[in-house]
Amino acid sequence: MSLVGHSSPPVFNRGPSPFTRFLVLVSICLVMLVADLRFRYLEVVRQTLTVVMHPVQLIAAAPVDFVRDATVYFATLVEVQLENAELRRSQLQAAQRLLRFEQLERENAHLRRLMEMADSVGVKSVASDILYDAPDPFARKVILNRGARDGVTPGFAVVDTDGMIGQVSRVYPVQAEVTLLSDKNQAVPVQVQRSGLRGVLFGNGKGPLQLRFILEGSDIKVGDQLVTSGLDGIFLAGLPVARVIEVEPDDDGFMRIMADPIGRVDRAIQVLVLGRETLPPGRPDPRTATLSGPESPLVEAGGPAEEQGD
Repeated sequence: MSLVGHSSPPVFNRGPSPFTRFLVLVSICLVMLVADLRFRYLEVVRQTLTVVMHPVQLIAAAPVDFVRDATVYFATLVEVQLENAELRRSQLQAAQRLLRFEQLERENAHLRRLMEMADSVGVKSVASDILYDAPDPFARKVILNRGARDGVTPGFAVVDTDGMIGQVSRVYPVQAEVTLLSDKNQAVPVQVQRSGLRGVLFGNGKGPLQLRFILEGSDIKVGDQLVTSGLDGIFLAGLPVARVIEVEPDDDGFMRIMADPIGRVDRAIQVLVLGRETLPPGRPDPRTATLSGPESPLVEAGGPAEEQGD
């Protein structure tokens, strides 16, 4: 039995044709679009669909967001590290400038006090810097940046803003050597400022200074300030030298007196080299004294003897 020209029986015919359905659906869509544009009755439906689809959108966009955030994170991390390194360098430079500024302020204040001291003593003085310690492990000496061409002379006292720290012991054309008070060979004639008691202050190499030749029972006590006596004609009188920290009787009839320097003997940087007043006339040498003249004691003593002989 041939099937050519065979058509479906009426029982399988189910509604309009697909084209008709397409036209109907397009018409419905156009009506819904016009109605929504006019009356916005699908707004609630769109909002509901947006809420329902939001998690799906987030999940779908997660890989892209992860890659983008990771790129931004690493780029920002590198930038922040570079900025931190630059900030640390700037901070170190600022700290260095601040330290230098504070150091300059301290040095300026110290120099101003030295200049005030130079004006108060009324003698020629030279401001100087301590360059370094002398290369002698058995001595307490420092080297100054001033010398003979600046008027520095051996024997001059060296002080800081607090008190005496040493004495010029050797002079070069552009430098000078200073023996500190703590040197074991350094001795300074001093007196107790409170009572006027005189003695000689010696260095011990290290540790406190020792005041010698003070008889037991003398008027001296802990806390007394020792100043230069000026009797030697080398140091100006009244320069602060040390403060008594220990007073004890000794076995030989003298007292054991220890004192701490008032000046910054081991820490001074800027110092003042003080000149001295006119030295007193020295004692005449008996071997060179003239035997004639009214001032000669030998003539006065020998006159009556010759008369008696005649």
